[in-house]
Amino acid sequence: MDMSVSQLTSACRSDVQKIPFPDNSFDAIYAIEATVHAPSLQGVYSEILRVLKPGGTFGVYEWLMTDAYDNTNLEHRQIRLDIEQGDGIAQMVTVKEGLDAIKGAGFELKYHEDLADVDIEGAQKKDGGNVAPWYWPIGKDVRYAQTLWDLVTVLRMNRWTRVASHAMMGALESVRVLPYGTKATAESLGRAADALVEGGRRKLFTPMYLMVAVKPLDSKTD
Repeated sequence: MDMSVSQLTSACRSDVQKIPFPDNSFDAIYAIEATVHAPSLQGVYSEILRVLKPGGTFGVYEWLMTDAYDNTNLEHRQIRLDIEQGDGIAQMVTVKEGLDAIKGAGFELKYHEDLADVDIEGAQKKDGGNVAPWYWPIGKDVRYAQTLWDLVTVLRMNRWTRVASHAMMGALESVRVLPYGTKATAESLGRAADALVEGGRRKLFTPMYLMVAVKPLDSKTD
């Protein structure tokens, strides 16, 4: 029997820390680059634990600061703050704090790995091509561009392209074609992009920390 995607799936908009489903509702849950926006990782992980069935699996692809991040280093801190401001994050935590959060929520951690922790220099794909770092499309390095669109993607992040586009936004704001704040928002996003690249280059930040955990069979939910 043929079934459309709409018959097999449904969407629900809600507060991620107040999921509108009863306890023990799901066999498995995953989150991709989303839970970082919650006020508390342990808080959102605890809510996910609640709606999982005992023995259910939770997989999360998290944004975290790596163990190389030093909060007393002003350059490191500015990178984190620029990412947080531009990407709407209350506060990013370290890998250790992320692991502590998922365990503190009551999960049994089965596997974790930083999928962004790859030695790019000298690494090659099986087909002989260069291995590109995750941040290259928002950077300024054209070495990894393989198509014309790849080249356009990189060049639009060029400093002078940004200066020109932001100036145009400012002009359009002044004549009320664009709403007030458009230019400031674009500049904040630009700083965030630069911080993501620098954080990735220095291995201070990862957007690809994978954690896979299981709800214990004897787990009790309040």
